[in-house]
Amino acid sequence: MNNPLSTAPATISLDQIFRQFLYVGAISFGGGIVAYLRDLLVSKRQWVSSDEFMVMLSISQTMPGLNAVNLSILMGDRLRGGKGALVAALGILLPGALIVLTIGTLYGIHSDHPKANHVLGGVTAAAIALLATVTWKLGRRALTEKVSLGLVILTFVCMSILKLPLYLVLATVLPLALFLYRPSRNGDD
Repeated sequence: MNNPLSTAPATISLDQIFRQFLYVGAISFGGGIVAYLRDLLVSKRQWVSSDEFMVMLSISQTMPGLNAVNLSILMGDRLRGGKGALVAALGILLPGALIVLTIGTLYGIHSDHPKANHVLGGVTAAAIALLATVTWKLGRRALTEKVSLGLVILTFVCMSILKLPLYLVLATVLPLALFLYRPSRNGDD
């Protein structure tokens, strides 16, 4: 079996990493950032394979913090070590931080304006649509397999209907998923 984490191209500069992650940080909104990162890293730049991306995404989702930031740090480290991790994180965070700071300041000044809440409602709707799109793109294959679909539904019910805390859902669903997807004894996956 091939190692999904192959050798990264050695010619990628820190400046390239910073600019590309800065670009993604500037154009992505809501849940769309992971899809933009995948498009950039796998399809456009081909800095990592699709399998490598999914491995890094899986790891980033198990770590505390924002998935996109965790993913950026892992990818930067993969591409250029610690310095790559630092510039990727700065690149992905800088645009959003500046935008939030600017919008927060403007909202603080104009929060009593009647249209301020209408604008926020529109932003919320757009963010939900982006999150649904990303979920579909990244989870399409999982949502067509019965076992995976069952785990998704179980997680949704636990989180959204039963309102269980995340740690309890993880403590329940994770062992079940690991059991259901354990390797077979004869070596076949």
